[in-house]
Amino acid sequence: MATKPAATARAPQAFRSTQLAEFFAPQRTPSTALPAPDPFLRNLTVGVLEVFAGVREVDQLGRWLTEDAYRKLLARANLAARARSARGVAAKRPVHAILSVHQSSPADGIIEAVVVVRGPARTRALAVRIEGMDGRWRATSLALL
Repeated sequence: MATKPAATARAPQAFRSTQLAEFFAPQRTPSTALPAPDPFLRNLTVGVLEVFAGVREVDQLGRWLTEDAYRKLLARANLAARARSARGVAAKRPVHAILSVHQSSPADGIIEAVVVVRGPARTRALAVRIEGMDGRWRATSLALL
């Protein structure tokens, strides 16, 4: 007489996929395990200004941005490129001086900052929110004012 194999306890497919998604999702990192944010904020600001000027590709900043921030920066860079094209202005490397970096930490592993930058024509500010993910800083929101 043949016996039935013992049934194995299996979790529903939805439960396993949820666990996998959480496991492979970006993991929050506390501030104590992250490098100083000031150099990151300064380099990110220079990179964003170079993207808008048309001398740097958005892809080069991809590792520093979350997906949502990347898409928004890409859309704004495309608009800037169209505006330069319509005016017939060539892309040239901007000359900016970072005047100050103001930052606050609303929660552990999160920093909201404003970087004030003086350019040849005007002074601008980059408002940015960075979060510790997977042991490094990543920008989750950018706004060039």
